[in-house]
Amino acid sequence: MQRLFGIETEYGITLEGKKNVDPVQLSIELIKSYRPGDFRPMWDYNGEDPFRDDRGFRANELQEHPDERQYQEQDSQRNLPFNEIKSDMILANGARLYNDHAHPEYSTPECQSLFELIAHDKAGERILYQCAARRSETLKREVLLYKNNTDFHGHSYGCHDNYLMKREIEFNYLKESIMPFFVTRQIFAGAGKVGIETESGISSAGFFQLAQRSDFFHVEISVDTMHNRPIVNTRDEPHADAAKYRRLHGIVGDANMSEYSTALKLGTTALVIGLIEQRRIPDSFSIDDPIQTIKDVSRDQTFEWKLRLSNGDTISAVDLQRKYLDLARRHFAGHDSDTDWVLAEWEWVLNRLERDPMSLTDSLDWVAKKWLLETFIDEEGISWDDPWLQSLDLEYHNIDEDKGLYYGLQAQGLMRRVVTDRQIEHAIHHPPSDTRAYFRGKSINKFSADVRSVQWDNITFNVKGRPVSVCMKKLADPTLAAEYNRVLNNSSTVESLVDNLGIRN
Repeated sequence: MQRLFGIETEYGITLEGKKNVDPVQLSIELIKSYRPGDFRPMWDYNGEDPFRDDRGFRANELQEHPDERQYQEQDSQRNLPFNEIKSDMILANGARLYNDHAHPEYSTPECQSLFELIAHDKAGERILYQCAARRSETLKREVLLYKNNTDFHGHSYGCHDNYLMKREIEFNYLKESIMPFFVTRQIFAGAGKVGIETESGISSAGFFQLAQRSDFFHVEISVDTMHNRPIVNTRDEPHADAAKYRRLHGIVGDANMSEYSTALKLGTTALVIGLIEQRRIPDSFSIDDPIQTIKDVSRDQTFEWKLRLSNGDTISAVDLQRKYLDLARRHFAGHDSDTDWVLAEWEWVLNRLERDPMSLTDSLDWVAKKWLLETFIDEEGISWDDPWLQSLDLEYHNIDEDKGLYYGLQAQGLMRRVVTDRQIEHAIHHPPSDTRAYFRGKSINKFSADVRSVQWDNITFNVKGRPVSVCMKKLADPTLAAEYNRVLNNSSTVESLVDNLGIRN
């Protein structure tokens, strides 16, 4: 669990009562509502390279959904520069808020504590809702935001979980070891979904499955994220010392409303990465045909979740997860309180999934949503193919705490929580104190007028009319991050900051 990790979440956006919405313009205006009248583009795009592949080459191009070309054509007619369209905001809590592919996206600051990361994920919901409320007041029409992954018209948008890990592990071993885990993680991390969906739209409405994203994966590995999506993404963009680290860019997960589901998803994945770094995962975990299996597991109405391994054996998704759990318990039990919480809850939830999945209505998103929909079906006398259910599915993910169905359950005390409202409120305004996110967020807060540009691993200040850059790649080391954060706290001016850091450039 001792690693930097974070979450990127793209939100669905629309206007209440309006059919034809320009989501790009709506997202731009929403993000600028974070600090009305104070937008200053500072994000440094030169530090990003989504074409670089972890297998040792650089892709010539990235595949895009056909609708992306339409958005690009619209963008060319907006008379706005690229950085205005992206509308990047760097927040005082170390997070990033921007327009990404026609969706507002919130990227949490880097965290080292599991539960601090959950608080920052929830802080993102509240920050975006505050922006939506401001924008709604201006438009005199409600801006609606959904923390989900599909619009039921063939479009899927992402929730990416990211983990810094050792570079020394060869990529093929990483891929083979993480693939079975990613395919089966949805039994507790899925957000639930009405219907089977492809890029052409809903192909079967009268159906409920575990995960929103599983329909949209078509290849095992690839650098792409928007079309022909892979289960294991190969983007090589560590935002750290590339000789020592890689960033596992996990695009296979759903956006969870449940704090518990999010914590279990992230915590178990972090432990599996720890096992991979120690080369503990055997070849016998390998799955036959992962692309079909990820769909089969999501759609299995028996909840037996049987799958075929590469060696010909048949196993349940629960038992395959237990194999990962047993290894993690053997090698990591007692390491720290976060690890022990994950190990205990991982075992508890697998036991419940095996005996009676519907006993987890207070814990897992897909179970809570299924229970809500079944209750509604019984009360209204409708069938599973009624279009009404898609609307209810969507409303489960509404981040308005007064209207969202998930938040209705939470208000009644029917959903387990792992962080408090006070922790979430703190995360809205404060970065994690033990990572480089503190240096980024506090620099924005303390020396905003002197910041020229920002990246995840770099910040450039204006110092007496000249640019001075602070490279934060090595601040993945918590000891060095703590030293930089201490110097920042003790520096009253940007000039004293760079002097105290010993930077001369």
